[in-house]
Amino acid sequence: MHSIIEKGARLGKNVKIGPFCFIGKNVILEDNVEIKAHVVIENKVTIGAGTTVHSFSVIGGAPQNLTHHGVEAEIIIGKNNIIREHVTINLGTEADAMKTVVGDNCFIMTSSHIAHDCVLGNNVIMANNATLGGHVHVEDNVFVGGLCAVHQFVRIGKYVMVGGVSGVERDLCPFTMVIGNRAEIVGLNTIGLKRNGFLDKDIYAIKKAYQILFSTSPGRSIGVGLRELEDKFAGNAHIEYILDFLKAKSIRGLCRPRVVYNEERQN
Repeated sequence: MHSIIEKGARLGKNVKIGPFCFIGKNVILEDNVEIKAHVVIENKVTIGAGTTVHSFSVIGGAPQNLTHHGVEAEIIIGKNNIIREHVTINLGTEADAMKTVVGDNCFIMTSSHIAHDCVLGNNVIMANNATLGGHVHVEDNVFVGGLCAVHQFVRIGKYVMVGGVSGVERDLCPFTMVIGNRAEIVGLNTIGLKRNGFLDKDIYAIKKAYQILFSTSPGRSIGVGLRELEDKFAGNAHIEYILDFLKAKSIRGLCRPRVVYNEERQN
């Protein structure tokens, strides 16, 4: 019932490794990391202190990308994460920063997949069988529901909640709640915001900002909404963060509220 730990692997203090594991020569396991039985960690992977990886997970596998040609890349996983059974996390590619990143205090549930070049912030939860395509960026305090699929290059802002069995093909605005076969905004993640200490006045301001941004008045564009937010909410840190998110480079475009989509379909 021995594990294979290749020469060159670096193990911190009080690291625990169960039976039938493979730990590659370029792996770094920091203090108090626990690796359960039947885990494969290969290639250049760093796992932060206090993280636990459960059985049958594979971390550091080659990208599932036909353009990848074996260029050395890496995975960096932060502190105090829980990575449950059958999770796969792939190396980055030369098409991006050659780095896949998971922050601190994340909970990655059974059979979830984090593809090449993804970047996850802190306190991210991925429920069972959630899947991130390549180059997805997930900011702090996001919940991705079970059986969700997130398209390549999508950006997900802070405090977003993605309902289960959703297909996410566009960028998700911060603080929102989305759901659907092709996910649509169905409201604010109000419960999540309250749990994280947002005041009622903060939540009201965010709600008002999105009402302005996604107004369905004829001929009104997102650009008009952005300018109005800049005028009405100058100095509000939450609204300024929304503005920064919306002004950043986007490959996939922006997810819109369900009411807007429904009106567009009727016209």
